Amino acid sequence: MEVWEEISRQRVKYIVDSYQLDGDDDEDFYEYLEDLLQAYAPPQIELALVEVLIESWRFTPMMRGVMFLKRSHDLLRNWETNPITPHISPTHFRLITGLDPTPVFGNGVMQPSRNVFSTI
Repeated sequence: MEVWEEISRQRVKYIVDSYQLDGDDDEDFYEYLEDLLQAYAPPQIELALVEVLIESWRFTPMMRGVMFLKRSHDLLRNWETNPITPHISPTHFRLITGLDPTPVFGNGVMQPSRNVFSTI
């Protein structure tokens, strides 16, 4: 695995760990997360996690675990056929995650999905 790939994966895991998104679903959660990392570009996953996180803040208790990843996956699938239109700015992304938003927002063009079923 290339260094940049490992860094991308660590960024996703950092978001998960920071907000304890795995909940009580440890093994199942991380298997599902690994499947997502195999199918989608990590910056897309980062954006989906943050978008769902913001959505989850409206409800108590906050959604976590496999259900959180399912909602994130639904969003990623939606982006396969529809344009990615973030509901969050790069500044807000940085404030929420503490991470540099450049890999996610870049020059305004999102990276294509690595999913074999998506069209480029």
